[in-house]
Amino acid sequence: MFNYYRTMPGAVDLPHPERSEIELTAVLFALSDPERLAIARQLVDGPLDMAACHATDPNLPKSTKSHFMKVLREAGVIRNEPNGRRRILTLRRDDLDARFPGLLDAVLSSPASPEAS
Repeated sequence: MFNYYRTMPGAVDLPHPERSEIELTAVLFALSDPERLAIARQLVDGPLDMAACHATDPNLPKSTKSHFMKVLREAGVIRNEPNGRRRILTLRRDDLDARFPGLLDAVLSSPASPEAS
């Protein structure tokens, strides 16, 4: 019997920067957009299925949402890993705190911008 909860054959393992490769400018750029910041805030409580992770605007096209995930992943803010037929998003808090102590807490605790509401 086929187990749908294991990684599907052919599932693409997306590249993620190593902890030492995470750059401050890339992290700040990734979190500078209100929608991407909202995604990061959703992941503070734990991993989410990519389909369940919504930015502040529910009417965003799927392509825009995918682009936001790519920017966050390539900056080292999130990890996007296959799990069966789904993709699980995780905030890379340990890596970011080790690389830039206090940065993530400062950014995530800042008030939401008026544009994000």
